[in-house]
Amino acid sequence: MADPLSGLLQALALTDTGARTDEDIFTGPSQWTPIGRVFGGQVLAQSLVAGMRTIEEGRIVHSMHGYFLRPGDITLPITFSVDRIHDGRSFSTRRTQAYQAGQPILSMIASFQDADAGLEHQVDIDIAEYPSPDELPAAAELLEGIDDPRAVGWAAQRAFDIRHIDPPVYLHPAARRTSRQAVWMRLVGRIGDDENLHRAALAYGSDYTILEPTMRAHGIAWSTPGLKAASLDHAMWFHRFAWADEWLLYVQEAPNAIGGRGLSTARMYDRRGRLIASVAQEGMLRVPAS
Repeated sequence: MADPLSGLLQALALTDTGARTDEDIFTGPSQWTPIGRVFGGQVLAQSLVAGMRTIEEGRIVHSMHGYFLRPGDITLPITFSVDRIHDGRSFSTRRTQAYQAGQPILSMIASFQDADAGLEHQVDIDIAEYPSPDELPAAAELLEGIDDPRAVGWAAQRAFDIRHIDPPVYLHPAARRTSRQAVWMRLVGRIGDDENLHRAALAYGSDYTILEPTMRAHGIAWSTPGLKAASLDHAMWFHRFAWADEWLLYVQEAPNAIGGRGLSTARMYDRRGRLIASVAQEGMLRVPAS
């Protein structure tokens, strides 16, 4: 396996196989994961990159909405079909379908806009209320010496350095039942100054921890025997630009869980307190009856 950052960059370097009369076709690799399923953030980011490849320069993504349809197979490449739904004076819309072996695994629509002046405000946050990332342990420190494929994956095979404000729920349930959590996150290395690449990387990283507020609320850890967890849909709104290789505070909460599904909403801030992005995801969380 490539190192995590190189693996991320290779995954996002899609191959353009040429345009058809009604769609653009790209292909990309699948990254290895300990559970054998393609990481949802990977296919989200790749689908976004495929859409970006068909947009004129200067028009940037402001929102994306995706549905996960089938688990992805890490042994197979992924084909991305982009439908150029609309190009207007200020906005463009693209539909990206991701396929493996002829079967769709994700369907996403993204909207792009020219830079434009207008009304502006944000929900503020006091960054000083949160410990800085330098005060928090990295996953590699917390999981050092644990001989489990998942622990090795969390500690050494993620492209993002993720540091939980409260103790993470990798191996043990949260000591305090709460439907909220916050993490600091950034890429493990620098990736240059391609702003679209940073936006795609943020989409990738946004999927790592967003189910965890529901898990905290119900005393579940990733290691809970019989736990079945999967992303069902994912929405992201890009408000302001930020470098994905700089620290970002990802504040998450789970307002509802029902029917084996947990809903999470989240906000991503930079260290100056600027609201960078908003995220929402519903995921499947099933635990065997005790």
